[in-house]
Formats: sequence, structure tokens, C-alpha cells
Amino acid sequence: MRRRALLAVGLASPALAGPALAQSCRGTLYLTIDTGWSREAEQLAEVLRRRQVRATLFVAHEPSFRGDRTLDASWAPFWRARAAEGHVFASHTWRHWYFTGDAGPGRTRYVSRAREGGEILDQAALCAELARPIEALRAMVPNAPVLPLWRAPGGIVTPEARRMAQACGLRHQGWSAHGFLGDELASEAHPNAALLRRNLANIRDGEVLVMHWGVRSRREPFAGIFDDLIGGLQARGFCFAPLPPQGA
Repeated sequence: MRRRALLAVGLASPALAGPALAQSCRGTLYLTIDTGWSREAEQLAEVLRRRQVRATLFVAHEPSFRGDRTLDASWAPFWRARAAEGHVFASHTWRHWYFTGDAGPGRTRYVSRAREGGEILDQAALCAELARPIEALRAMVPNAPVLPLWRAPGGIVTPEARRMAQACGLRHQGWSAHGFLGDELASEAHPNAALLRRNLANIRDGEVLVMHWGVRSRREPFAGIFDDLIGGLQARGFCFAPLPPQGA
């Protein structure tokens, strides 16, 4: 099946053979990054590179701070650099709309929160929605390693959307109990210092962490504490790894 082949895992890429930090791992964390506004993308990527952290990047065609969209050709250098650093990729849907309920067997409602519209997706339409961001990515980065995973926007998934995605060859991947790092929250109520304390105190072995390359609505960018967060977790003995193909 062509779309399933487009979403096949590419774990044999030499880019995945990056150096490991010289430390003894007391646990493994799985950092996942969704596209978002991408305002702090380069700053965050520099921390990942310096700290030698490999993450799983869920990609969607979202508006960016530059006035383009995150899977436009203008973002090709960014995605090529991430693949070269050993990060892996997965689908976050093409339009980044939300699943709001099922409409019977083999049908699910897919609606824009930005009032761009909505529609009912059947099996073929859902597979196409999930495959399209990977097709766009591979047009820019042909050898990008891609996992057979996907994430619904907001982590909100319906039973039929989950079932139909599995028929496309994709397993839904959310995040774990303490994995929500809080970069989407209002900084007035959740300042960076509080998020840093909470995350360092609560994150445990095996957590799937979720964040973005920048969130438009947050006035105190989460990137300001990202280095301290990664460094603090590494000081606790945690190592970072991309998600396995079966998810976590």
C-alpha cells in the first residue's frame, strides 16, 4: 500500500548513530516535540544538539511565526538539520484540526478550532490526512526516519479515529502522566520558574514528554528554561531516546 510505505520506519539511517552522553543512565525519557508556532525552534534545537538529546518530532503543516507554514519548503533546512542530528519523525496530522466525535462506523468528525471548517473523515480520508505531513517532510528530507506512530492535535482522539489510523498502519501516541511540560499554559498563571520546579520534581523513568517548537500565546517562552530542564533531568541520571516503533 503506497501510503503505508510512505510511513514506514526508517531506523537504519546513519543519522541515528549519534554519540551518547558519558553518563550512567538511571532511567530513560522520551521527549516528543510538536510543531506549534515554532518561534523558538532554533534556540531549542541548539540545546538538544549541545545536550546530545534525540527526540521524536511530530510534524503538522501549522502556521509559523515567519508567516509561512512549518512544512513549507522554507523549513527544509531546519528539518534536514534535525534528521542529521538523529531525531526521528511521526505524523501530527496535516491540517492540525481536532477530532470532536465519531459519526458512525468508519467515520469521524474533524474540525478546525480556527474556524477554517470541518468535515467527516472516512477511512481513506483519515489515512490521507495522516500521510500527507510525512509526504511533505520526505519531499524535503528523503531519508527522514519515520515511525509508524501519530498524535492527534491536543492528544484528543476518538475510538474510530484510533481504529482507522491503526488500519493505516499507525498507532496513536500520547504522553504520560507527568509528561505534559506546560509550554502551552498561560505564563501569567504558570511562570517558567514554577514549570521548571514542577517538571524536575515530578518526571519519572519512562515518561513520554510533550512540548512544542514554540507556542504563540505564551508570553514567557518556555525556551528560557529548556536548557535548565534538560540539564536538570540529565543530572538526575536520565537519558533521552527517540520513541520505539511500537510507541511507549
